[in-house]
Amino acid sequence: MTDNPAVRVRGLRKAYGKLTALDGIDLDVAQGEVLALLGPNGAGKTTTVEILAGHRDRDAGEVAVLGRDPGRADLAWRAELGIVLQGSADLGELTVRESVHHFARYFPRPRDPDEVIALVGLTGKAGARIRTLSGGQRRRLDVAVGVVGRPRLLFLDEPTTGFDPQARRLFWDLVRSLAGRYGTTILLTTHYLDEAEALADRLVVIAGGRVVAEGAPATLGGRAAVRACVRWADGQQDTDDPAALVADLTRRYAGTVPGLTVTRPSLEDVYLDLIGEHR
Repeated sequence: MTDNPAVRVRGLRKAYGKLTALDGIDLDVAQGEVLALLGPNGAGKTTTVEILAGHRDRDAGEVAVLGRDPGRADLAWRAELGIVLQGSADLGELTVRESVHHFARYFPRPRDPDEVIALVGLTGKAGARIRTLSGGQRRRLDVAVGVVGRPRLLFLDEPTTGFDPQARRLFWDLVRSLAGRYGTTILLTTHYLDEAEALADRLVVIAGGRVVAEGAPATLGGRAAVRACVRWADGQQDTDDPAALVADLTRRYAGTVPGLTVTRPSLEDVYLDLIGEHR
């Protein structure tokens, strides 16, 4: 973690009446990092994003986003953020081009709207009214609106809910482009573990209003250290050194080992274990 993170949170708390949504969250997001926030429904993911974006007050805790407290930040600070929430404004009678040009005027140094439309793959739909777009195209437009202001930090809250598989993969390419080409810091919330594994540098799991684990997708919850299960036609064995066992089996069978598989717990296995009773 850098000395100047894009997001730094300590002891974040938020309650709605008797319901505690966030119970002392600590969180850091490095400049240029793609971080995925995971957790079951009601874990506090959206509440966290809304507080970080300055859309909701917190009850307690220290929060700094791009060096400022979201609760007291000004319009210049807001211009550094891009936000794609689960719901979007109904601008169905505007065209794609009209919508992106409209939102570009809110920012002091926006990207060229037509360049942004091309970036999200909607050039062919630039003249189409928003109400005629598919769900995937509408979500890509939401991202265009979110990035037209040239944000340093982009919040994506459940961005691919309802997408078909092809639309999700196209959206993943877009997120990778924003992170890789522009160096945009991205905080992503998602229920799709394959999406988190494909896009995120680091994962943070929230359950019961608390952070229960964090780490790279390959190592979350000690995933990389768990013994591998080697199976073949005549048996199976758990081992810390699957490569050595496979080499031994190859010698034993004088070549290809019939029915050979080597598996470790999937990210889904680890995640479900981490959230436990909060599912």
